[in-house]
Amino acid sequence: MQVKTFVFNPILENTYIVWDDTKECVVIDAGNCSAREDKMLAEFIEEQGLKPVLAVNTHCHFDHILGVEFLRETYGVKFAASSADLAILKSGSASGAMFGMELGALPENIDIDLAEVGEVRFGNTTLRVIATPGHTPGCVSLLHEESKTLFTGDTLFRESIGRTDLPGGDYPTIIKSILGAILPLGDEVTIYPGHGDKSNIGHESLYNPFVVEALNGEINF
Repeated sequence: MQVKTFVFNPILENTYIVWDDTKECVVIDAGNCSAREDKMLAEFIEEQGLKPVLAVNTHCHFDHILGVEFLRETYGVKFAASSADLAILKSGSASGAMFGMELGALPENIDIDLAEVGEVRFGNTTLRVIATPGHTPGCVSLLHEESKTLFTGDTLFRESIGRTDLPGGDYPTIIKSILGAILPLGDEVTIYPGHGDKSNIGHESLYNPFVVEALNGEINF
């Protein structure tokens, strides 16, 4: 499995193209929001000879869904996300306006409900869907077990976590997701977050202040 990272839109969101030797690919958290960013994404797909088969989202905040309609229209792919984030999905334009952004077309529905399926498949690759709510009610992480790769969205960052002060966010819930669903996957698992640099679970167990204080019992969550 191979991963290409793009940093898109004014919120500096990480968009990932993931593919294998069959050349089928998925785009995780498509945040492209301009003609220039659309072109960058499309040119890479063409240069690598890739075939997009799915737009899949870890959650539905506006900065992570800006490119979904471009993928739907250009490649005819379906959109996969958790139905627990439908309210957040439908408030995308209003949320973008709060950040001073005029947004183009955003998805209004989900084709594949990640709250109901346990896997995302493309080519010879399977990503396991792991519920990790807290940043939003429908947050999921996506695990490729063979390469020990985890796409964490805005649940776990390098030495930080996703904010929980937005609608649908909850601090105790995100900490429980990290401690109960992510850390047990093992120190060697590489994490690809929704913003910032990649890391691994071992590093976050030692140096992420939110994780460390929870592991040390310094907070009541």
